[in-house]
Amino acid sequence: MLKYKRILLKLSGEALAGNKEFGFSDEVLESFARQIKEVHDKKAEIAIVIGGGNIFRGATGTSKGVDRVTGDTMGMLATIMNGLALQNAIEHFGIPTRVLTAIQMPQVAEPFIRRRAIRHLEKGRVVIFAGGTGNPYFTTDSSGALRALEINADILAKGTKVEGIYNKDPMKYSDAVKYDTVTFDEAISQNLGVMDTAALSLCKENKMPIIVFNALEEGNILKMVEGGDIGTLVVNE
Repeated sequence: MLKYKRILLKLSGEALAGNKEFGFSDEVLESFARQIKEVHDKKAEIAIVIGGGNIFRGATGTSKGVDRVTGDTMGMLATIMNGLALQNAIEHFGIPTRVLTAIQMPQVAEPFIRRRAIRHLEKGRVVIFAGGTGNPYFTTDSSGALRALEINADILAKGTKVEGIYNKDPMKYSDAVKYDTVTFDEAISQNLGVMDTAALSLCKENKMPIIVFNALEEGNILKMVEGGDIGTLVVNE
């Protein structure tokens, strides 16, 4: 039994790199594709927003002298490369997939049109939103929040490398404590690193719940969709 019928899955570009510093991990791409097939087989509707940090991060470029708008645009183009790579991996499992991009490039992907995206989901296609919001100064977290609201998703699921939200970095501190549930106000005021403030505020204002979980562990995406005891839930109260 599915707890969430329509999900927006936010994946970081860094996750696609696996243990590499740059580029794609074939193992991670295959794992994500296999997990998405498991969820698709249960008749869930799946939309994905993908980051670009495994190829280029706008913030990193800016710190090295790249103009902010140029750097953010390069980062958005990186997300489109990631979207195509993920589409290819998912289609190897026989799942129809569409890449919709906020930056017009009709030879490569469909333009983002809200009603078209929803129709693809209703038809049982996995939809990958690439190109961020199409605007500089916005992260792919903000894109994930925006698209989740636009498609009327039941939840915004952020797939990370850790088990959920902690009071401090679990990669650095062995005594870090994991939260089962936090409020948006707590996530913002305590700077828990869930998502950027703009994305959190957008979800809070529109009552879009967020779940943060480890998407690299096989079977976790399905467990999350079924409402299993996994990750950390961010809610209004």
